[in-house]
Parts: sequence; C-alpha cells; structure tokens
Amino acid sequence: MRYFIILLLVINFLQAKEQNVEVTAKHFEADEMKLVSKFNGNVKVVKGDDVITAENLTINFDKKKNPLKYTAFGHATFKLTLNKKHYKGKADKIIYDPVKKFYRFIGNAFLQESDSGKKVYGDDIKIDQLNGKYDVSSSSDKPVKFIFKVKK
Repeated sequence: MRYFIILLLVINFLQAKEQNVEVTAKHFEADEMKLVSKFNGNVKVVKGDDVITAENLTINFDKKKNPLKYTAFGHATFKLTLNKKHYKGKADKIIYDPVKKFYRFIGNAFLQESDSGKKVYGDDIKIDQLNGKYDVSSSSDKPVKFIFKVKK
C-alpha cells in the first residue's frame, strides 16, 4: 500500500511539471528554420487555469522545440495565477518567458489581484515569479498607480 501511495505522489509530481498549452486562432503559420510560430485573429492561449487572449501571438522556440518566449499583442487580456495569487488584467503587449517564469506587461497595463482587489496601473509591469519581485514603471505624463484597501 505504501508503494502505491508513493507511486501516486511521483505520478502527480511529474504531471505537475508538464502541462498542455492549447492555442486557438483564426490563422497559424510556422517557420521551422527560424523556430517561430505565429497566430493571428482571436488568439486564445490556455495552460491549466491560465488564459491569455489577444489578436496576435508569436512563440519563439529553442532547437529542442521548447517554447522560449510568448509574445501576445493587440487587445491582450489575461487571467493568471502568479505566486499562488489570482490576477486578471490587460496590456497592449504581454511577454512571457517560461524558462525564467518572467512576465512583462507593456503599454496601458492593468493588473488586479482577484482575492484582495489590489490594482496596479502602469506602462511597464514586470513580474519575476522565481524571485517574487514586481517592478512597475510608467511614462512621465502618466504616473504608476497602486490601489489597495486598509483596515480602519
């Protein structure tokens, strides 16, 4: 019985490491020499509970066909789990590096934590999941905005 439980735990751990990524769009093209795939029109990327939608998506791959970078742009929106917190938002462009677990939201970026309601606005929001660091900047005419609730 103990070996069966250990086997289940190992299988569960291995499945947690690998997740399917499903991309749907109106058009798809790939260049195997440049190791790039492009999707256009009503793009939707689903990985587990994470969802990104946009008009365009480019995926860059390494030589082993593993994704190195996702770039979504054109009315990009998202619902993501980052560091065990649920977020939703939008940006002109979303860049994700799956190796470094690094997100970048560029242009009119908005991020809202679902549980607490915290909101962040800026032109460039960077999230480093491995180190738990957030960096938000904005242009000179539009400041960064952070909205949160405090107990009285």
